[in-house]
Amino acid sequence: MDFKHDPSTDFRPVEGLSRDQAAEEVEALRAGIRHHDYLYYVKAEPAISDAVYDQLFDRLQTLEAEFPSLQDKNSPTQRVGAEPVSALDKREHRAPMLSLESVQDAEAVAAFIDRLQRDAGDEDQGPVALVLEPKFDGLSVELIYDQGAFSSGSTRGDGSTGEDISHNLRQVTAVPMRLHKAPRYLAVRAEIFMPRSGFTALNRERVQRGDEPFANPRNAAAGLMRQLDPNRVAGRPLDLFCYELLELDGGETPADHPATHPATHHELLQRLPDWGLKTCPLNRSAEDLDDVRAYHAELEGQRDALDYEIDGVVIKLNDRARREQLGVRSRSPRWALAWKFAPREEITTLEEITVQVGRTGILTPIALLQPVDVGGVTVSRATLHNADEVQRKDVRPGDQVRIIRAGDVIPEIAERVEQPGQTRAEPFTMPEQCPVCSTEIIRNGAYHRCPAGLACEAQLVGHITHFASRDALDIDGLGEETARQLVERGLVHDLADLYPLAEGELAAMEGFGDTAARNLVQAIDRARKPSLQCFLYALGIRQVGGRMAAVLARTFGSLDALIKADREALERTPEIGPEIAASVIAFFDNEDNREVIEKMRTAGVEVEDAADQEADQAHDSDSLSGKTFVFTGELEHYSRREAQSAVEARGGRATSDVSSATDYVVKGKDPGSKAERAQDLGIETLNEAQFERLLEQG
Repeated sequence: MDFKHDPSTDFRPVEGLSRDQAAEEVEALRAGIRHHDYLYYVKAEPAISDAVYDQLFDRLQTLEAEFPSLQDKNSPTQRVGAEPVSALDKREHRAPMLSLESVQDAEAVAAFIDRLQRDAGDEDQGPVALVLEPKFDGLSVELIYDQGAFSSGSTRGDGSTGEDISHNLRQVTAVPMRLHKAPRYLAVRAEIFMPRSGFTALNRERVQRGDEPFANPRNAAAGLMRQLDPNRVAGRPLDLFCYELLELDGGETPADHPATHPATHHELLQRLPDWGLKTCPLNRSAEDLDDVRAYHAELEGQRDALDYEIDGVVIKLNDRARREQLGVRSRSPRWALAWKFAPREEITTLEEITVQVGRTGILTPIALLQPVDVGGVTVSRATLHNADEVQRKDVRPGDQVRIIRAGDVIPEIAERVEQPGQTRAEPFTMPEQCPVCSTEIIRNGAYHRCPAGLACEAQLVGHITHFASRDALDIDGLGEETARQLVERGLVHDLADLYPLAEGELAAMEGFGDTAARNLVQAIDRARKPSLQCFLYALGIRQVGGRMAAVLARTFGSLDALIKADREALERTPEIGPEIAASVIAFFDNEDNREVIEKMRTAGVEVEDAADQEADQAHDSDSLSGKTFVFTGELEHYSRREAQSAVEARGGRATSDVSSATDYVVKGKDPGSKAERAQDLGIETLNEAQFERLLEQG
């Protein structure tokens, strides 16, 4: 029976069917429904009416209910009624899901294209081939298919690890549960979004029930995707576009089979719909800056007419082999660039200028605004950055101002709007003392700063939140709201006061009970022996982020050695310039900061040295410099991310695809086609034991 072409809905009575007959019809119905989903969602060419589709779907539900042994998790009917999950588990990505470098002007785009042309190595070979795509303002996700069936999906997260949202992705009709002509294993990157029309209807529904409306379509999509109960997602207006390959294993396929690796990005975008995955119809090829300019202008003009949010265009190198040669930075690929649109803007009244004290002590002027809608977001405050910016824009309370969302995210005041005959308020001036702790303010260039550091309570809430964050000491349960209560109740006056906290003190706080209090005390206790890198990052030293904390830990080896380091020793360290050196010196010269660190040590905090043999650190860090690794299969003692980090920590690079630029392919259990490709290219392959020996060499 065929439900793909002119399907009949004259079904036989269910009670007259044997199990084998039902099984045959169920498979035919599933194939037919998937075919029509593909035509509707991917090709935008529906071949049957909604009424006929509904009859096919209802028939499949009836048969699966009558014959429970025929039920399948990937059946089209399983998009509704799944069981909730208890929590969102973490899932490592098959390949890094990187950010994009963003620019605002055509000159930067021209420089990017020129660099791609130079890097081609032959400036006479003609224009470099590019692919242009809209930059979607949605939720980036990884979709994984195994043997053609949907296996799992996760959020982007930190780029290496995301949250498993497979249960919710199964409810999104645009996510196919089975692919056509599929490779053996496929991982793709996609953007989940909520169409504007669906967003309006959803917010109307929320307001009618008395719930707060979502701020914008992106927040709505992200909120739904992180639900524990998939029934909250089923039937919601969600869609997606696929746009990048993360991993592909075609298995034993001939070279011309569609499951082999595409040579170009354009070829990939053509294959994705053939497999059943939806792509954006606005994708386009280009060769030069004129093509890119025209595309950018065209999409910016269409932006408000589209049924989904975009905030720019993405320019990608077409040749995938050359992409691999160009490689990536720590956070973004060198072969792609985002050219953002000019941000949307609106006009409102500036009611007051106040000052916010940040975690690092920087005082930021904040404009309190009469609420205004900017691009679907209600804005009631906007940053003014610093005193020089306030003076340059000459904005005062009572002024009419034009608001923009910089990068379509952070609200800013673009300019003051002239009001003839207006009597204006006095110009704004920064306070001379910290508005919270009354410490005298110091000025660093364009910025005003409270130097009280860990002793300023305005900074303390931010310091505690940062101290407990995942990349710092990872104290579960110690978020901003808990930190605020600890400070407001007088339980914590500095970071060292966290360690003596008692369960009884915490249990009395709002939102806490005995269990939550006990869990937090235990989480704090587990943070008594942090690594030097994590501890330095947790201290919140100005200009010392995660990477710089790693550099300092690797170079100086122990906390005491860093505290004693002078400016000359710091500036001799690669990547540390005068500003970072001055910031580190100032932090440890501050008597209050040193006192807090000593209090932590008294409370039992033991900061672990960076390595047991400090003399070997610098040597080890460069032992794999210039070497490129690819991992395939499952390693016994390393996760994929841990193995990649071990290579990167020694100066090497880990990539997802095998090419002539690859130095080693590391094989684990059940390796894929990458190992075969390595053999074809004559690239050295290592088992896990050989890989570990290579890491240990110095």
